Amino acid sequence: MVTLSDKKALVLGGSRGIGAAIVERLTADGAKTTFTYGSSAEAAEALANKTGAQTLQADSADRNAVSQLIADQGPLDVLVVNAGIGVLGHSLELDPDDVDKMIDINVRGPYHAAVDAARQMPDGGRIVIIGSVNGDRMPFPGGAAYGMTKSAVQGMVRGLARDFGDRNITVNSVQPGPVNTDLNPEDGPMKDTMHSFMAIKRHAQPEEIAGMVAYLVGPEAAIVTGAQHTIDGGFGA
Repeated sequence: MVTLSDKKALVLGGSRGIGAAIVERLTADGAKTTFTYGSSAEAAEALANKTGAQTLQADSADRNAVSQLIADQGPLDVLVVNAGIGVLGHSLELDPDDVDKMIDINVRGPYHAAVDAARQMPDGGRIVIIGSVNGDRMPFPGGAAYGMTKSAVQGMVRGLARDFGDRNITVNSVQPGPVNTDLNPEDGPMKDTMHSFMAIKRHAQPEEIAGMVAYLVGPEAAIVTGAQHTIDGGFGA
């Protein structure tokens, strides 16, 4: 069923993995979709050819560049912020510059993108930020900085939902657990450790995450806002 006909969507970080699945789902649901990529030009071109979506190169750590990109898009009905990185390692050993870059992409980027989009967004628009179950739970060492950024997304979503609620603009986060992507393959070396924390002992597929996003940006979720939607096989249960 085409639920997003005549809707205009932007996915920040959409060339691979979860982002690509979201682009495919939004276009299948009828949205006129644009997505950004960082360095995966070949994957972005292939996805654009497959879906009919438009693609733009953008550095998600560059706030001014992303703000200009959003302004150039004009009013958006849907914004999905999927761009994110994970920097893992002992807190005493991580490079501070790497941590700051992760904060730029995982926290500052989504906040400013959401605010910039909301300035032009029509009433009833949808904003979704891809967070992580690690915003709720960090069951192994080396994830303090990453978990911090994903917990920040939770507070951001709650606050922006309040700020934009008078215009019926919803703001939500989707919190995946392990997802089968090229960065975290379901047969990778960490699978047994990750599955040991889960009730359903498998990775999610990107299409399953995209399905959650599709619900949140669709007509049935008009009153769903300020919430974290965890899809993790019980990782955080």
